[in-house]
Amino acid sequence: MGGHEITKLEIKGDWNITKGKLKQKWAKLTDDDLQYVEGKSDELLGRIQKRIGESREAVEKAVKEACASCGCK
Repeated sequence: MGGHEITKLEIKGDWNITKGKLKQKWAKLTDDDLQYVEGKSDELLGRIQKRIGESREAVEKAVKEACASCGCK
């Protein structure tokens, strides 16, 4: 086990606020891209990554930052 494993993305709190922040960051994201279903964060990250062409790490970091700034953690 390496120390650089990607942990499951935990999305708590108001996803609508987080979603708005991500749309501000990447204007091309749609509501469909940002549809979050509990326990399906991998699918969410995959859709965002495909839409914007960023690395998975960059997408995950942006989602975590947006989520943290709305008080999800």
